[in-house]
Amino acid sequence: MQLESVIRTQDLTKYYGRSVGCEGICLRVKRGHIFGFLGPNGAGKSTFIKMMVGLHAPTSGSGELLGRPLGDFRVRRRVGFLPESFRYQEWLTPRELLRFHGDLLGMERSAIPEATTRALGEVGLSDHAGVKLRQFSKGMLQRFGLACALLGDPDLLFLDEPTSALDPLGRADVRRLLLGVRERGTTVFLNSHLLGEVERICDEVAVIDHGHLVANGTLGELLAGPCEAEVGLAEPLPAQSAEHVAAAVGGRVLESAPTALLVGLPDEEAVPALVDALVAQGARVTRVDRRRRTLENLFLEVTDGRHE
Repeated sequence: MQLESVIRTQDLTKYYGRSVGCEGICLRVKRGHIFGFLGPNGAGKSTFIKMMVGLHAPTSGSGELLGRPLGDFRVRRRVGFLPESFRYQEWLTPRELLRFHGDLLGMERSAIPEATTRALGEVGLSDHAGVKLRQFSKGMLQRFGLACALLGDPDLLFLDEPTSALDPLGRADVRRLLLGVRERGTTVFLNSHLLGEVERICDEVAVIDHGHLVANGTLGELLAGPCEAEVGLAEPLPAQSAEHVAAAVGGRVLESAPTALLVGLPDEEAVPALVDALVAQGARVTRVDRRRRTLENLFLEVTDGRHE
């Protein structure tokens, strides 16, 4: 029987002397999801991930990975991890270093070459398997770090800023890679400052600030709420009529021009009703552009726009 949640924490806390790393974190991450973990610099994201992978011991609270308590060595073979700051032996080639990582994972020696070929292929480094790492660019090294994390075909993958050194094409490649990883059942825990990337691929998101969770849920839940609709008109509509129409669907006119309206609405579901009401008033609608709430809007709201 598969577990519904692959990560569970209850009041998980980490103090550094009198400083708070994380405090009272209660989190559930579902199997097969891409989970975005967001927060300003110094908010506690890396502290939380380090507790998950066994690099830091919690001060208090509890947690489970894949149904086992944090720190259980039997689980570590099923977890992949790409830290934000990584260093690799630059005098080795990807093939040599992945063989070493395979040994550390306890993989069968005979299975390592095939796993190496697969991992390097997934990150676009097949043609560089025999090149010394000292010749790699920063972006290539980040791709290689992903290959290391993927080598053992993990059930759970922790990625700490996996695209920070990549150009837009590289980020698109990683986005496709993570969607493919999810398709085969791997859960991805993604820490990233690139909110647009997170919004594109994540099923659920949590935001941490000053060591505390301040938002947690599916993207649909978190981004639901007020939106704006910009409506183009073939000919002017009297201001009074526009205000009446907006009020009828629970909205209000925010800006008005002779052939355009910007209307604030309670949610996206009110957009079709707004168009119907305008048409009923005799308006000829030429276009409708929705301005929905974004992950950046949410992030700034729940952290009060603070950046350290």
